[in-house]
Amino acid sequence: MTITLDKTRAGGLSVLMAVSLLLAACDHSTANKKEEAPAGGQAVTVEPALTENLARTVSASGTVSAWEEVPVGAEAGGLTATAVYVDEGSYVRQGQPLVQMNDALLQAQLRQQQAAVQTAEANVARDEAALGRAQELKERGFLSQASLDTALANERSAQANLASARASLSETRTRLSQATIKAPVSGLVISRSVTRGQIITAGTELFRIVRDGRLELDARIPETELGLVRAGQTAVVTSDQAGQTAGRVRIVTPEVDAQTRLGVARIALTAPGDLRPGMFARASIEVGDQPAMTVPTAALLYRDNKAGVFVMATGATVRFQPVTVLSRTDTRTAVEGLPARSRVVVEGAGFLGDGDTVRIVAPRAAPAPAAAAPAAAKTSR
Repeated sequence: MTITLDKTRAGGLSVLMAVSLLLAACDHSTANKKEEAPAGGQAVTVEPALTENLARTVSASGTVSAWEEVPVGAEAGGLTATAVYVDEGSYVRQGQPLVQMNDALLQAQLRQQQAAVQTAEANVARDEAALGRAQELKERGFLSQASLDTALANERSAQANLASARASLSETRTRLSQATIKAPVSGLVISRSVTRGQIITAGTELFRIVRDGRLELDARIPETELGLVRAGQTAVVTSDQAGQTAGRVRIVTPEVDAQTRLGVARIALTAPGDLRPGMFARASIEVGDQPAMTVPTAALLYRDNKAGVFVMATGATVRFQPVTVLSRTDTRTAVEGLPARSRVVVEGAGFLGDGDTVRIVAPRAAPAPAAAAPAAAKTSR
């Protein structure tokens, strides 16, 4: 009987020890799990924003216009256009005839004036000869002073009549030349408002010519970037309809529109191609190296269609900071709107929300290049 009781007690002690060992193992496993659990929120890497000198471009848009538009009108009025030699889109040379007006009456007046000049020249010759004879007779004492004075007056009157006839002839010739309207400059005809048979009034605009065919883009630039643009800087001008062409800033106007806060840079187009006055185009102006705040490109996010980065705020929290992207490469992005000395979240930024708590960890090291396989040992013979 005693032997049976001892065996029972021994079995109970064995079970009790087994349960104790199991509970200890569970406690040890739970402690290990607690030690392995991350603390402090989402693990992220952080890098400071840097100020660098980067090649900067200023984007602008505007309307293509003529470098200089020259209106062409009629100086002589009341004449009928008998011929129109050019149309819109024609390239003309300086002095090239554009319109011929009816000059039959002017031609008749010209011949009349030419005859009047010839008559006046003959009268001058006659009176000069008479004055010479009168002076000779006066020296011999055969002519009175009164007669000499009369001859001198006649000669001067003939000279005055000749000058008047020549002036009238010159006027008629000028009016006759105005009957042929010529191009005042070389360039491209962009408008025509005269037709054959039209009675032309003096001063009426008949054509409009783009001087030398030169076009330029009136690029509108925000006042915040206007100070970066200088005359002589190169630009690339792009149009959805006419493609791309090169240009150069000709002048930056000194005025900024008070309503839009935009200034104007006039970009001369090197080869306008299919661009036409009035078309819309965009420009990228190379303004040279400029200091800019840059962040890793991987840190840039878009929330509600707005670019921004997560920056470290107080403690271990982050906040979303909207920025304006100026330029970007595969590794760095230039931005505006970021406070100086900011630290931005790079890895893990895509999983964050405004005000989240983060745990900063060291950036992952780049994988080491694979070691070259050892050369196979030569087999000894």
